[in-house]
Amino acid sequence: MSAPPGRSPSASRNPGVPDAGAARQGHGDDGSSALHSFSFVPVIGDAVAVVTGPLALVLGATGIRRSEKGVATNFGPSLTGATLGALAILVVALMFAVTR
Repeated sequence: MSAPPGRSPSASRNPGVPDAGAARQGHGDDGSSALHSFSFVPVIGDAVAVVTGPLALVLGATGIRRSEKGVATNFGPSLTGATLGALAILVVALMFAVTR
């Protein structure tokens, strides 16, 4: 059986199934636009961590002091905030040291 002019033989055998050998029409999305848009996420994350890390450390330490004086009852969340703030500062400092 012969294929109609302009169509490959596999397309005539399997109507509705795209021909693997056919040329693609248009510009297809290869994901490069997503790659370029998300490449700045680490930079933005570091910028946010530079501000929020010390803030969490200071506010966590303030909460720990207040809970030790008996003024506040939130020792656990204060300790968690101070620890995560210190960890954020450490990670950002490490990233700056490695990339510079």
